[in-house]
Amino acid sequence: MSTLPPGFLASALGRIKPSPTLAMTQKSRELKAAGRDVIGLAAGEPDFDTPDNIKQAAIAAIRRGETKYTNIEGIPELRAAIAAKFKRENHVEYAPAQCFVAPGGKSIIYDAMMATLNAGDEVVIPAPYWVSYPDIVLLAGGKPVFVETRLEEGFRLTPEALAHAITPKTKWLILNQPSNPTGACYSREQLQALTAVLMEHPHVWVLTDDMYEHLVFGGFQFHTVVEVEPRLYERTLTMNGVSKAYAMTGWRIGYCAGPVPLIAAMAKLQSQSATNATSISQWASVEALNGPQDFIPKFQRVFEERRDLVVSMLNQTSCIECPVPEGAFYVYPSIRKMIGTKSRSGQKIGSDEDFANALLDEEGVAVVHGAAFGLSPFFRISYATSNAVLEEACTRIQRFCGNLR
Repeated sequence: MSTLPPGFLASALGRIKPSPTLAMTQKSRELKAAGRDVIGLAAGEPDFDTPDNIKQAAIAAIRRGETKYTNIEGIPELRAAIAAKFKRENHVEYAPAQCFVAPGGKSIIYDAMMATLNAGDEVVIPAPYWVSYPDIVLLAGGKPVFVETRLEEGFRLTPEALAHAITPKTKWLILNQPSNPTGACYSREQLQALTAVLMEHPHVWVLTDDMYEHLVFGGFQFHTVVEVEPRLYERTLTMNGVSKAYAMTGWRIGYCAGPVPLIAAMAKLQSQSATNATSISQWASVEALNGPQDFIPKFQRVFEERRDLVVSMLNQTSCIECPVPEGAFYVYPSIRKMIGTKSRSGQKIGSDEDFANALLDEEGVAVVHGAAFGLSPFFRISYATSNAVLEEACTRIQRFCGNLR
């Protein structure tokens, strides 16, 4: 096996780790390929197919020859569709020149952090958090400042905790709702309380990750930060994408809108990295945003039914406490009562990572341990799969819990 010479790799790589969610997804795929009966509940990906009108728009773009480089910031048609979406659905006015397209939401965050962070700059990140936030901040030379939330408060950041976390070095708050991994959402009143704190600290910018905006349940009304507090308009980057609501994860399109100078800085960075998002995916996204939206409520109803199934079955065990999330397609149950027990094969459950490993070994169910998201002892299940698969997975989890001693 070949090795690299000492010091060959960049020291910045030592500040980050591979994505734990992708690692568990890959591990479950490898076990399946090896013949193991594994149910993978780690991937944050809708199991629905991309709607046909979107696929047809991509095919039409290929046939028109839309296969060349595009503008760095995105094709004009997509930037106009993004601006129209923000006005129509979020009641926020952005010009197309304020809109930016990248190969996935992760690239938006990466471009924003790399374009703005200097050594020592702090970024407030509520925990649990999506696994990539802190690593992107670290790679950009910044310092993640974690603020733990509590199950009893719905895993929501409180105004008091936010105020306590802000220092003169704070540059950004990253706020994700509906949340990955908890599914937590913020009402208009709860957002108003947070934005009131931000108004007292004019040096703090907000990156609001609204990727799961359309996946909310029980009549919950989604609101984005600038909609609630327009005075934050000049220091907010509003991020979204087509991956989750339109079942387009593999198309790799994220988008955002914000102040023109920030957009220009992100475009400068992208000009030396990805250049542009894939042209065909951009044309498909124009149709996604401008075309029929009637399938979204259907997706919502299916996900809500799956949520209720998973929450009910997990709460039937004596050692799992599973709250009911308002959105996204995840649950984030507590295994506090399980810590200190042993599994059927004698594996000690001293942490949520021990639990996830033992569950995979003994029952063939792949979940992601809570420490990967910055808050233990919990684990994340993605219920973006069929009811039959979820019922079997939860039955296996119940059996695992029943065998603990």
